[in-house]
Amino acid sequence: MTTDRLLDDRPLTSVRTMANKVPEVTAYFWIIKVLTTGMGETASDLLAKVLGPVPAVGLGGLALALSLAVQFAVRRYVAWVYWTAVVMVSVFGTMAADVLHVGLGVPYIVSTPIFLVTLAAVFALWYAVERTLSIHSITTRSRELFYWGAVLATFALGTAAGDLTATAGLGYFGSAVLFAVAICVPALAHRFGMLAAVPAFWTAYVITRPLGASLADWMALGHTRGGLGFGLGPVTLAWTVAIACFVGYLAVSRKDTSYSK
Repeated sequence: MTTDRLLDDRPLTSVRTMANKVPEVTAYFWIIKVLTTGMGETASDLLAKVLGPVPAVGLGGLALALSLAVQFAVRRYVAWVYWTAVVMVSVFGTMAADVLHVGLGVPYIVSTPIFLVTLAAVFALWYAVERTLSIHSITTRSRELFYWGAVLATFALGTAAGDLTATAGLGYFGSAVLFAVAICVPALAHRFGMLAAVPAFWTAYVITRPLGASLADWMALGHTRGGLGFGLGPVTLAWTVAIACFVGYLAVSRKDTSYSK
């Protein structure tokens, strides 16, 4: 799904108050998105293990607030600013799902529908106020708030859904395969005209979370849990370096910005 297909459905008379605050949807976008989901999963688990759950959540919440403050402060899309915010959403979104399950004892089969309803509510309110869910329309403060609210909800939903399938018998590798197949469905449906661009994008966006998280868990966790046993620290570091390389390339090349064309 390229940005050319994610057309904004606003009236042409609308006035843009700032440049669009999200990147073009290219192959780089999906690669980095999957990397951030995996890195957020293992980083969250690593912080909870090293610092303890409560300090980890506090640190994650503070880092998220600071990264979003910087994102809201800039007037256009800036690669490192945007993707730093996504990484922090990934870390904190994982923590939010884990707090419900580990801290409050809410099973994944319950928390997954809760996060799904939450995401649906965000989309419903966003559309009711703005009449569009297109990522080409993130040009006002209101739409930016809705956008990041939806992003946070997708990460929490994806975390719960991934853990649900992994603990229901599929394991982490099996879950990764399942979601790798699942993410092809909205892409193909859109390609053959059976699903509009906006719902296809957001469906794929949700699925990237359990896909990346399942892959990262499979790489990090021990053999007794069905993983490769590389460890939380090394996997977090490796995925962070990969994210930094891709984002650095985009910051220089600007291949993910419409005004570079």
